[in-house]
Amino acid sequence: MRCLSTVTRWLAAGLLLIGSAARAAEPGTADPMTERLAACAACHGSEGRTVGDTYYPSIAGKPARYLYAQLVNFRDGRRQHTIMAAMLANLSDRYLGEIATFYARQPHAAQPVFDGATAEQLATGERLTRQGDPARKIPPCQACHGEALTGVEPAIPGLRGLPVRYLDAQISAWKQGARRATAPDCMGQIAKALTGAEITAISAWLASQPYAPDARPATSLPAPLPLDCGGVLP
Repeated sequence: MRCLSTVTRWLAAGLLLIGSAARAAEPGTADPMTERLAACAACHGSEGRTVGDTYYPSIAGKPARYLYAQLVNFRDGRRQHTIMAAMLANLSDRYLGEIATFYARQPHAAQPVFDGATAEQLATGERLTRQGDPARKIPPCQACHGEALTGVEPAIPGLRGLPVRYLDAQISAWKQGARRATAPDCMGQIAKALTGAEITAISAWLASQPYAPDARPATSLPAPLPLDCGGVLP
């Protein structure tokens, strides 16, 4: 029953989003973004601030170019999600940019921390997040996502405040090739070098970290990226 209700919610949301985009193109139509994006709230919460969901991520406050790239990736098939692809299939680059800009401007929502990790998982996750594994050419997560792991403007997402299942699923999707980014796909390269247990450990440690209410993406990294990443090129 839960799966059926979720699919029904997605389908209704998709029709609403596509209809809103069409209405927005009509001259003289009053259509504020909060109304136009009501469909997205079905999964991502009001103004993108999902709180405490076991899978759906909060998208408020993430860098605009990252959000835009993900919308394009869903639409164009680099990220695999049937419902998201259907919702975005007929939306223009310009409209996707407006959506991304709107969510990037919203304050993020505080999230409950994950408390189901073992001590071993936390130790492994923290080591890989902070130090990486140089012997296997795996850079630390902090080298790309910022020292505070809150992301970096204009295109690198934060990793704090995300559900453990979402993190695990997304890194695993990169490892399996089900999720891709613009070449060179640095996350795909890193994920393929990680074991399944390491992915679970990283996800558990990240989800167990508190996310300050005033946290924001960093304006820059202290050093160049350790790998070439197509998704963050100028």
